[in-house]
Amino acid sequence: MEPIQVNTQSSIKLIGSKILYFDPIEVPPLHDADYIFITHPHWDHFSLLSILEIKKETTVFVTPKDIVEELLSIGISEEYIIVVKPNETHALKNLEFSTVPAYNLHKKHHLKEYGWVGYVVNFDEVVYYIMGDTDATIASKSVKCDVLFIPIGGTYTMDCIEAATLTNFIEPKLVIPTHYGYAVGTKKDAEIFKKRIHKKIQCKIMY
Repeated sequence: MEPIQVNTQSSIKLIGSKILYFDPIEVPPLHDADYIFITHPHWDHFSLLSILEIKKETTVFVTPKDIVEELLSIGISEEYIIVVKPNETHALKNLEFSTVPAYNLHKKHHLKEYGWVGYVVNFDEVVYYIMGDTDATIASKSVKCDVLFIPIGGTYTMDCIEAATLTNFIEPKLVIPTHYGYAVGTKKDAEIFKKRIHKKIQCKIMY
């Protein structure tokens, strides 16, 4: 089984010593999630229906404060919810993670004051950066990672050209474009993005 799966949009699954989901939407009903990370509450990143399809009794949720009440409303216990803000570091069983501010620079869709995040996760000796919905911020440029999940669809995030420039600056070993072909953006954006990535960086289009 592939250790990295991208379902659609920004719905990511990492499979290893634990099962991690990020912003799950339209996922198969496997009830296998050890951890579910949410970057922010927009409909294309946060779905209670999808969460109910993958959660189990011991699933731990990592989320900004915006969706805590909704998680409680479907019976998630507070003891299984970790509320995060930007610029934090947490150590959990089998993984460590930090939060990176995720926001727009010149648009109002994702304001910095909302406190929404991306995640840098050290999991099974690989460092993943799941950016969430963001532009190329100073904080994002400072992240070092092995695998980068970067939004490319434009309108609400970076477009494919801006995302390629940021990727080449960060220099991950592997980059996977996300956030296209669902709310905004197309497969063509992913193809344009891939053509602009430096040859030493592996780029994988996963949907």
